[in-house]
Amino acid sequence: MPALPDDGFALVLLVFALGLRHGFDADHLATIDGLTRFNARSNPRWARFCGTLFSLGHGAVVVAIALAVSLLSRRWTAPEWLELSGAWISIVFLTLLGVLNLRAVFAAGAHEVVSPVGLKGRWLGRFGQVAHPAGVALVGALFALSFDTVSQAALFAVAGVQAGGWQHALGLGVAFMGGMLVADGANGLWIARLIARADSVARIASRVMALAVAGMSLLVAAYGAARLALPGLEAWGEGKELALGAAVVGVIFVSFMLGLYLARQRGVEPVTG
Repeated sequence: MPALPDDGFALVLLVFALGLRHGFDADHLATIDGLTRFNARSNPRWARFCGTLFSLGHGAVVVAIALAVSLLSRRWTAPEWLELSGAWISIVFLTLLGVLNLRAVFAAGAHEVVSPVGLKGRWLGRFGQVAHPAGVALVGALFALSFDTVSQAALFAVAGVQAGGWQHALGLGVAFMGGMLVADGANGLWIARLIARADSVARIASRVMALAVAGMSLLVAAYGAARLALPGLEAWGEGKELALGAAVVGVIFVSFMLGLYLARQRGVEPVTG
């Protein structure tokens, strides 16, 4: 996790950007992809909102953790190993997700749609196929019960308390959830749109997105490892956390648009009926 700025507005923007980046993790994308596709058959009216519902459940747990940590912070201080271990766990997971998604792209047949590959979703079993809004939100909540998410929430909650109290920590939790809502909600709408279009559109767009997610996962993991190994790089990155987070989000957004553009260049029209 990057060093958090002292300025209140910059801190809120950074935590919002962290929420955006968290929402674009391959695990989120893969699970929302599966939930949206499953519900597109049985609940097409609200299938497009699976990403939003997932993020609401996930964010509710993050906000609860931030509030709990802020209230307990007078008796508890985040140990020094929490940030370091959280950083390495994030690096390992991002590397695995990047490799698995690259493998999915190159292993897919010419006429197959590439679905994002996640790790956490495999632990949920049948929870990955629920046909009720509350169930989708519950899946998002279960996703938040992981070390990387809890450690991030705890660290920015402590920063919020130092900035002014539990109200600030609660506000940062809401800002993090807001970033996830934007990312996860957009992903749910994206998948729903692909389902409604011709197969060739979905094939092209899914490959572009899968490559972008895999590439960014590996780059973020490499940058995180380099920061831990090279003190000079860590010093260079101080104060640039918001710009780096925005760059990650920007690349993913451009990939969304590029996928649709390449599909349209093939002259494929949406399926109607």
